[in-house]
Amino acid sequence: MKQKKLRGTESFYDTFESPVGKLYLIFTGKNLSGIDFSKPREILPKGKASPLIKKELKEYFENGREEFTQKKGFTTGTEFDRKVWLALKEIPYGETRTYKWLAEKIGRPNAFRAVGQALSRNPLPIVLPCHRIIESDGSIGGYSSGVDFKRRLLEIEYYLKLGKKS
Repeated sequence: MKQKKLRGTESFYDTFESPVGKLYLIFTGKNLSGIDFSKPREILPKGKASPLIKKELKEYFENGREEFTQKKGFTTGTEFDRKVWLALKEIPYGETRTYKWLAEKIGRPNAFRAVGQALSRNPLPIVLPCHRIIESDGSIGGYSSGVDFKRRLLEIEYYLKLGKKS
């Protein structure tokens, strides 16, 4: 099978078994370029992910790892999208913020709908924690992979953070 090339670099996927189901880790070269909750639609060969991202995801789900050091690379997204995605790293583990907060954070206070659209295209959920964004009224809001995934990720963070305080 011929490997798909993005920007001259070979791409592949590997899997990681998590408490929320199988995650598909997409790499472009040595950079993590995607995390998907379902098998990628584009035809990519199976490869071997960096042991670092698997270790970091395991620590996230089991011990509440708060930061990911795995090298990341975007192969999609506009400048606006990337600004939104990178601002997600400022939301503390186990906490939530609103779409409005995120729009203000990136200097576009009235762009909360556009922020929601950018979040729906986030290629690196969990690592760039779009699940931590909720509606201003406290409701959970949407999630590109379904609100059940979002709810489960928030619950995992809540209980692990609670356990750390004990």
